[in-house]
Amino acid sequence: MLQSIFGLLALVALAWAVSEKRRQVSIPTIAVGLGLQFGLALLMLKVPFFEQIFLALNNVALAIEKATMAGTSFVFGYLGGGPLPFTEPYPGAGFILAFRALPIILVMSVISAVLYYWRILPMIVNGFSYCLEKTMNIGGALGVGAASNIFVGMVEAPLVIKPYLSRMTRSELFTLMTCGMATIAGTMLVLYATILSNVIPNAMGQILAASIISAPAAILISRVMVPETETHTEGTAVPPCTADSTMDAVTNGTTDGIQILLNVVAMLLVLVALVSLINAMLAFLPDIMGAPLTLQRTLGWIMAPIVWLIGIPWSEAQVAGSLMGTKTILNEFIAYLDLSKLGPEVLSERSRIIMTYAMCGFANFGSLGIMIGGLSVMAPERRSEVVSLGAKSIVSGTLATLMTGAIVGIIL
Repeated sequence: MLQSIFGLLALVALAWAVSEKRRQVSIPTIAVGLGLQFGLALLMLKVPFFEQIFLALNNVALAIEKATMAGTSFVFGYLGGGPLPFTEPYPGAGFILAFRALPIILVMSVISAVLYYWRILPMIVNGFSYCLEKTMNIGGALGVGAASNIFVGMVEAPLVIKPYLSRMTRSELFTLMTCGMATIAGTMLVLYATILSNVIPNAMGQILAASIISAPAAILISRVMVPETETHTEGTAVPPCTADSTMDAVTNGTTDGIQILLNVVAMLLVLVALVSLINAMLAFLPDIMGAPLTLQRTLGWIMAPIVWLIGIPWSEAQVAGSLMGTKTILNEFIAYLDLSKLGPEVLSERSRIIMTYAMCGFANFGSLGIMIGGLSVMAPERRSEVVSLGAKSIVSGTLATLMTGAIVGIIL
């Protein structure tokens, strides 16, 4: 616990060290942000009512996974989960990621589109927005954008407040970008829960909790790195063009889901290939400590002290650091896949849960390109400012999710 408390304070201090205006940093904002994070974490991880909600969410995830498999097995046959025409040489040999797991993105995209059309998702977003406005002292427009990021992607969330983007302050714009980096989209929620279901208890609830708890952390860190010195931008949710009917929402959600799915497949293929290529080149170097040098080992050494700060034992810090490095340099999907393959002798259950929370965000270089592209189209007059804040948003998003990991480390 003391290790995680020290790490939490160290992360805030690091954000302050790279702040644009250190003297303008608001101490009450830090105190309220930390208090809100602790409060949310205690409610979600220690209150029996929320534990029951987590169990219910896991049942929802299993239902969505089962429904998706019904579709994939019909379309792809045994490649998508249908009866195998041969005997598996080992358990799981017939599992093909592209045909079994990734299509969940399509189903979740449709569900999100339908919930938005039915006005259920906007109602939930406005509820979270109200809470963030009252506790974190932010404007209505930013409150809606920050709350939207808990449920939708880093490009879809700004669309909800598109008319206000041109008028937002520099600090508000940076906070919006940080929230996008520190949370994940609902389309990926069930996918990650499916991947981690065998190694993390109540995976669906844990990942949703991580995304929610990281929202105030993102506001806290961004306000420390780029303090607010101007007037808040007020505003409410402005839904983008919606469907004309439920069936139209299903069609639009499918179309959007295909684009996301293809992007994920392409990024995975390219990034895994690049990692393999880099490791092949590093293999020409002499072995270090009796093993070949790889990108994963290098990232592990760099990130080991950081993950130690949030509560990972030093004996496990090398492996956990490698996961965090993979998440930051490549993406969280590959990092979660790596985590799902680790045996209990490599990472303890406590360390697995901490890393699940610490890696639950889009803060990586691939996401930065997507964010800059999206915001530049929505607010072309702010493009240069978005680009200048881009690299900084990866740092702030990473610090925010690490703070969430540290808080979970304190509570567990």
